[in-house]
Amino acid sequence: MASLSDPDVRAFLTRGTRTGKLAVVAADGRPMVTPVWFVLDGDELVFTTGISSVKAKAFARDGRVAVCVDLEEPPYGEVQLQGSVTLSKNPDELLRVATEVGGRYMGHDRAVEFGTRNGGPGMIVVRLRPSKVIANFDVTA
Repeated sequence: MASLSDPDVRAFLTRGTRTGKLAVVAADGRPMVTPVWFVLDGDELVFTTGISSVKAKAFARDGRVAVCVDLEEPPYGEVQLQGSVTLSKNPDELLRVATEVGGRYMGHDRAVEFGTRNGGPGMIVVRLRPSKVIANFDVTA
């Protein structure tokens, strides 16, 4: 089984602007998948979301989640992370994470803009520490 400490897994997850596809269970029991922008912080996948979002409400009911990050062109590939999330409202951490995420997806010249927008009141930091990591870097092989 792979792990977030595996350099190949880290390289796959941090290359470019691949989004994570986050799977949670909605209040009525339906499975739900939504894209997330993320960064890695140590052995955790980290992102922000609104505290009143469907995602945050799902985390409050059940912190177990899965995230799949895929390569959408040949040789195709994926890394799937399964585990539990922890949530933080710490304003310094929130601004730092939102700025890092903004820089990754919108470019370093817009990092502060997106960090300020996504790292303020009403937002939370979500940290996924995976208990299982599945990696397949070449589906065509």
